[in-house]
Amino acid sequence: MILQVGKAAPHFTAEGLFGDEIKKVSLEDYRGKWVILVFYPLDFTFVCPTEVTAFDMEYDKFTEMNTEVLTISVDSVHSHRAWKKEIGIFKLGMLSDMTKDISRNYGVLVEDKGISLRGTFVIDPDGILKIALVHDLNVGRNVEEIIRVVQACQTGELCPIGWKPGQKTLGKG
Repeated sequence: MILQVGKAAPHFTAEGLFGDEIKKVSLEDYRGKWVILVFYPLDFTFVCPTEVTAFDMEYDKFTEMNTEVLTISVDSVHSHRAWKKEIGIFKLGMLSDMTKDISRNYGVLVEDKGISLRGTFVIDPDGILKIALVHDLNVGRNVEEIIRVVQACQTGELCPIGWKPGQKTLGKG
């Protein structure tokens, strides 16, 4: 399967940590909602907590936008639980990709290191990939920009550079 914006997002099923509960979820479970997949290299690293906590701090905003944010790394759910306890967060679901299949299918796996690049994927309520953004390991993401582009996608219209909610769009595409 080739990952391409405008096509169906790769399906997955994974074990995840949701609050204190470990459960198995699939992409299909989120049909009808916008989904943001946030891949990161590993728990207990330097840049990752800055990004993941930033996404977690915007949890309510994402919820208002009918958007579910799922973080994904190659760590186990038990590592996620320990990391969550250490950094004191988490309303977001934390998926475990120990098989590395999800990372591989989304094109973010660094095979020789066994970790994921910083990938951000926005999937619409019908399961169509709308945005694919991949950063190098050393560069963190801008959560405000992710929020802005999801809001732009949700208009269903053409949005010019720098568009923000409340501004005029360019009409239907």
